[in-house]
Amino acid sequence: MKILQLILLAITISFSGIVAQTTSKTRTLKPNNYRKKVSTIISGKNRAYYSLNSNKASVISVKGPGVLKVLTRGRFVPKQGDKIEYTIVYYINGSEKREYEITKVERSKKATYLNGSLGVPGQLESFEIELERGNHTIEFKLENNLIPVAARYKFTRIKAKKQKWLPYSPKSHSEPIHLISRESTTNYYRFTPEKPLVIEINGPTEIRVLTRSENKYNMKGRINYRLQIKENNEVINIYQLSSKPSEITSYKTIKELIPGKACEFVIIVPKGKHRYEIIPLDKDKKSILARLFIPEKDVKLIK
Repeated sequence: MKILQLILLAITISFSGIVAQTTSKTRTLKPNNYRKKVSTIISGKNRAYYSLNSNKASVISVKGPGVLKVLTRGRFVPKQGDKIEYTIVYYINGSEKREYEITKVERSKKATYLNGSLGVPGQLESFEIELERGNHTIEFKLENNLIPVAARYKFTRIKAKKQKWLPYSPKSHSEPIHLISRESTTNYYRFTPEKPLVIEINGPTEIRVLTRSENKYNMKGRINYRLQIKENNEVINIYQLSSKPSEITSYKTIKELIPGKACEFVIIVPKGKHRYEIIPLDKDKKSILARLFIPEKDVKLIK
């Protein structure tokens, strides 16, 4: 009997471990800014939603690959009709405007507000955004403020596809920079607004971009910086990145600067020949370091 109990206990512990590993892949995210919280009670549990606005963006920063689930609830105020509708506008890495329209929403029978004077929550409406490898910034707004709306954000990581990446040289940059990490020397390329990083490549393929800020010794905490991606003088993406000064990487010959920890994003290159420019946008952080990689399987595309 004791042996049977021990076996059952072991199975229970193993199963709990598997469930924990599965659920730990999903986490709730908070906006970087505009955190106007709307406490909502669902089945006796208090859930934090965050108001959306047509003028102020709610910004979510996350590292992919994964799926971002956006859970929304419109609000029924006094003298509101039987149904409401609203449109959520969002921008992924500063790219083109995208919309998600929600119609025929009814009052929720399971949710209430912690502050009862707010009115009655609408039914839960959600949509998903699949994100590629690398750092992403997603801005959320309302098309208009006619209906109050609040949202929650849940991100589930997915396994990155396995592939070997090989270094790729840019067409143009400011100068090469040598960094040392764990006794190994790595080549990066410095670029500035005046001398952007220029990439010429044939698609279809991907360009994996690792960037590092250049920090003075008196710069503490997180360092935020923005990079603009242009093709044919048209802005196709703007990445808002954030890192800390690296504790294991240093310059080979420069003593007065500390490189930041690497941030990553991926440029998806369509079929044909393309020329991209990567440009720093911040006046106080004019120079950035970068390394480029492409999948080993696409080396044949290099000319």
